[in-house]
Amino acid sequence: MSLDAKIPQGPLAEKWSKHKFNLKLVNPSNKRKYDVIVVGTGLAGASAAASLAALGYNVKAFCFQDSPRRAHSIAAQGGINGAKNYQNDGDSVYRLFYDTIKGGDYRAREGNVYRLAEVSVNIIDQCVAQGVPFAREYGGLLDNRSFGGSQVSRTFYARGQTGQQLLLGAYSALNRQIHLGKVKMYTRTEMLDVVTIDGHAKGIVTRNLKTGAIETHAAHAVLLATGGYGNVFYLSTNAIGSNVTAAWRAHKRGAYFANPCYTQIHPTCIPVTGDHQSKLTLMSESLRNDGRVWAPKTVEVAEKLRSKEITASQVKEEDRDYFLERKYPSFGNLVPRDVASRNAKEMTDDGKGVGATGLAVYLDFAESIQRLGEDTVRAKYGNLFDMYLQITDENPYKQPMRIYPAVHYTMGGLWVDYNLSTNVPGLYALGECNFSDHGANRLGASALMQGLSDGYFVIPYTLGDYLATIGPKPVDINHPAFEKTKQEVIAYNNKLLALKGNKTVVEYHRELGHIIWEYCGMARSEEGLTKAKAMIKALKADFWVNAIVTGENDEVNAALERAGRVADFIELGELMITDALARRESCGGHFRVESQTEEGEALRDDENFAFVSAWEFKGENQEEELHKEELVFENVKLTQRSYK
Repeated sequence: MSLDAKIPQGPLAEKWSKHKFNLKLVNPSNKRKYDVIVVGTGLAGASAAASLAALGYNVKAFCFQDSPRRAHSIAAQGGINGAKNYQNDGDSVYRLFYDTIKGGDYRAREGNVYRLAEVSVNIIDQCVAQGVPFAREYGGLLDNRSFGGSQVSRTFYARGQTGQQLLLGAYSALNRQIHLGKVKMYTRTEMLDVVTIDGHAKGIVTRNLKTGAIETHAAHAVLLATGGYGNVFYLSTNAIGSNVTAAWRAHKRGAYFANPCYTQIHPTCIPVTGDHQSKLTLMSESLRNDGRVWAPKTVEVAEKLRSKEITASQVKEEDRDYFLERKYPSFGNLVPRDVASRNAKEMTDDGKGVGATGLAVYLDFAESIQRLGEDTVRAKYGNLFDMYLQITDENPYKQPMRIYPAVHYTMGGLWVDYNLSTNVPGLYALGECNFSDHGANRLGASALMQGLSDGYFVIPYTLGDYLATIGPKPVDINHPAFEKTKQEVIAYNNKLLALKGNKTVVEYHRELGHIIWEYCGMARSEEGLTKAKAMIKALKADFWVNAIVTGENDEVNAALERAGRVADFIELGELMITDALARRESCGGHFRVESQTEEGEALRDDENFAFVSAWEFKGENQEEELHKEELVFENVKLTQRSYK
């Protein structure tokens, strides 16, 4: 199949406005004849469901939590970008576009990224109108702070709770439509498959997580807004329930999966303490505005810190290496996430790590507290400091935080065109579950921006174009495809429930995570990836023989839920390795040891790899087929990234 991204012709700044005019429209009286399914109720899903319902469509919204308010979007801390230039510091829509393209190491589409920057301005106005309590300056104007990969202040924030406040705004809009009867909400319901008729998505199969009932739902279009797949690593900053199942089952029904090896490692996470952990905790990137990242200059000093012979405050200034400020003077501690993460790893690899495990560096606020005063720092970051204290029992006002990179976000996802449509007509992907806007590395504070952009300002236009094309004829829930897909889901669940081995699903998940982190994390090699692929194949074979899944289907059964999600993660893990093997270049945070500059930085290969990898499922235990979407750059020059 040809990969047509459907990027509009014409000047970059006019593409979206002209495209909106050229899209087909559904008149108001016809909108109520269409049914739309939205899976996921985070920022992308809740905003899409609310917006489409407000337009007049009949919406069914699904989430596996007990409330849309529990979506993982609530965990975002630091802020949301918007090219408002309130600080009068030189920001613009084009600069946000350029920073995003450059930050993604030139592996994203120009058209999509410019649209994201363009509508970012509207997102802020929308959220303020909803009552989102953004931080304000003394005069009452909205405040901004800086984030990595940018030299301007464009990030709007609500202390360290920005995701929660934005989600409450979208949730209130969603609740209004539920009250009006335009949205029917299904909580504690997990999507397990997509129903296709004549190649078009026409519904989904779900499992009621309270009763176990397998049910079918029909609609004219299906929108997936189910987040990322970071939990393939087992330990990540994602909520434990976050998974890839909805996107992966759609992939197995024909939707291409793009750039699966593109995952983001966040530099400021609380370090791992042991195998007992089930997740990691993020400390917002906003902390790098006022915190200084450092490690001991020598292994000897690091060893004294690890053995607790001395404390961080006893390390003399001349014995500290503020390595980001030293190596990247223009951006300092605000280099992009991939650069900060890789440099922290280099410090610990050289034996200069701190903490009991040696897998940490310091994020120090002593200078800022002295310069600004503790009250000012507390007003900016108080809840984040409190969270760190509760988790580590260390007071960051008195001693530096210990941080280390951890998996946080995934840039890969279902392939979509400019309209957010997958290659399966009628099946759309919004927010983190698509691949479209971040290239090989997402800039901080852009995830919330993309989710709300897709839900509030893109899909309400582009979906109408598809619906107007197919017409409002009701979808027949009695079509044989619904029952057939339902029976396939039941058979798969029974296959899982028949597993009565001696090894828990969690053990398999942890093993998978170790493999992916070790061989497909921040540093990769041909040899390591080849080894990892064989390990995952063996892990998958062992899973289907020796895993144990307890209980029955017709009940609350967390073991069954987990088993299905881990089985999907194992298959995805193999595809991630396949994708990483095929991409023989360093790009963003994806460092191929065979491809680096003389200074040890990531070395792209634009001649051979300036494309999107889109993988087609070819059947169980078959190698997937690679399709390439060539990336065309007409407005930015491909250069070696430099933040020095």
